[in-house]
Amino acid sequence: MSLVFATTIAACGGAKDEPPAPLSKHFDDMYIAAIPLDQKQQVVQTQNDWSVAKMENAKADADINSVNTMIEVARNDSKSAHLSLDSANTQKKDADKSGDTNRINQATKDQRTADELVKAAEARVKYLEQYREYLKRQQRWAQENMYAKEAAYELAKAQLGQKANIAPKGISYGDFQPQSEERAKRVGGAKDRAESEKKKADESRESWKKLQRDADAANGRPSNYPDPMGMPGGGA
Repeated sequence: MSLVFATTIAACGGAKDEPPAPLSKHFDDMYIAAIPLDQKQQVVQTQNDWSVAKMENAKADADINSVNTMIEVARNDSKSAHLSLDSANTQKKDADKSGDTNRINQATKDQRTADELVKAAEARVKYLEQYREYLKRQQRWAQENMYAKEAAYELAKAQLGQKANIAPKGISYGDFQPQSEERAKRVGGAKDRAESEKKKADESRESWKKLQRDADAANGRPSNYPDPMGMPGGGA
């Protein structure tokens, strides 16, 4: 593989699309501890932003765990729907042999209902799996954003220290601006990829909802399956 081709793959989020590593440059709080609080407004703001980003990252992890459980349940429901369809097919064959019109009509109706329920169950699994792919990308964005906010916090501390003519041993003030800019750039790319997966999840959800409405109509009663993208914050 040529160097140009390998670089292209990495830029497109392919084989080199790896999780973000922790920051390499930090500015210890103790260096600016003696500076009055009224001069630390930018430091306080960026620290708060970092705290919020860490909470968003924790939520992204929790969302992945939650949808994994939904997928397991949906797959079991799909297996059950397939078994019901198998039974309905057997009953239809038996009814056809009997020549009893009433039995044939009922068996035909049951068979069609079972088939609609299978289609809806399979679509629900597909939707939840696609939603999980979106959540994985959202989780990556949350990771990138968390480190970007931390980098902005480290930069704010370093800028304050530099302004106060503090010269800690081993600290190069020129390292913090590039670190912050590089991390902010990574966030943008991660967000774009998350939005792309969200569109796919939206499409998959709409397909499932249509099939589920058809199945509910055939079954004569509404279903009440969880719809994570229909919940508050589910599609954020």
